[in-house]
Amino acid sequence: MAMEPERTCCFTGHRPEKLPWGDDETDPRCAALKDGLRREIQGLYRRNFRHFISGMAMGCDLYFAEAALELRDSLPGLTVEGAVPCPTQADRWPEGQRRRWRELLDRCDLETVVQQHYDRYCMHRRDRYLVDRAAAVLAVFDGTPGGTQYTLNYAMDKGLDILLLDPLRPEAPAVRLTL
Repeated sequence: MAMEPERTCCFTGHRPEKLPWGDDETDPRCAALKDGLRREIQGLYRRNFRHFISGMAMGCDLYFAEAALELRDSLPGLTVEGAVPCPTQADRWPEGQRRRWRELLDRCDLETVVQQHYDRYCMHRRDRYLVDRAAAVLAVFDGTPGGTQYTLNYAMDKGLDILLLDPLRPEAPAVRLTL
């Protein structure tokens, strides 16, 4: 399944520990962010994006995968790819999150394993994989350093169209980052 980068959007975002609500997905701000992800995916679809890639980390990556998979049923031609850094990505996660991760991957149209063994650079390799295959990136980002910032910097270097959702204002539309 070869996807055209010009019709592909990848995602990057924070893990629960960086979100104002942590892992409490019943928080209204979390619900607002999930609504925002669905809204932005629909907007990207209207702009002719058809393939959506998630790095499948806990938190926002899984929210994004869930939103894209939910919309796939009503948006013809939409496909979802789960790109995992290595097969053991979720091994140390709580059982419920491991099950969620596996169920989401099983529902994806494509599962990509970036490398076979964990090493300290595999998350960065996964992040580069996402950006190298896309024309746009949708991100949940609050400005703090970390993997999301790394991915956004790489996407800026590559000239991708960048849409930012602010987890501190989850009801607000995404802001387009212009260089």
